Amino acid sequence: MKQLLLDIAHAPAPTLDNFVPGRNGELVAALYALANDASHERFVYLWGAAGCGRSHLLRAVADLARGNGRRMACYGAEESAFDAGADTFAVADDVHKLAEAPQIPLFNLYNRIHAGRGVLLTSGDAAPAQLALRADLRTRLSAGLVYQVHGLNDDEKAAALRAHAEARGFHLTDDVRAYLLRHAQRDLPSLLTLLDALDRYSLQTKRAVTVPLLRELLKG
Repeated sequence: MKQLLLDIAHAPAPTLDNFVPGRNGELVAALYALANDASHERFVYLWGAAGCGRSHLLRAVADLARGNGRRMACYGAEESAFDAGADTFAVADDVHKLAEAPQIPLFNLYNRIHAGRGVLLTSGDAAPAQLALRADLRTRLSAGLVYQVHGLNDDEKAAALRAHAEARGFHLTDDVRAYLLRHAQRDLPSLLTLLDALDRYSLQTKRAVTVPLLRELLKG
């Protein structure tokens, strides 16, 4: 793919506003409330397949809660300490990847937060009962709110692509949208990044956004 794809501006930081909700409207509303201290929930677990937007949502909530003055702790699957305090807003992504040893500190973090006033937002690729984790940790993860993050279907992705193109000031035809969905990486952030590159390539070459132009960009 042409160097242009590497040269385009970085994608905007993930926020709840730029997450395309699709069938996840109730979830997004719950996360707004959680990040804005407007929720009684303190334990939330999100699950869904790769590319559904779990990590986007966790980063968005963490940034919003931090902006609201919360003490934050963010953990990934490589984490081993999980040493946040009882009043921390803690976020742990991809818990399904945790090795056996770090599962105990995460279990202990849950108990500290439960005894304090913190929040624990976690995510994995399956519902808690299906995770290959310690039984006591699975029980803790399932004790709060559990939401499946539904990926966008093709119609929802097409609508998101059309809206993104309109925001950039050009019309995206049905055939170009269909080609993107058939031949490009199918997660929405990758599709939007490619659409941005296509728009810039169109402006640089002074040619309309068409399937041949898209093929040329992808082959270059």
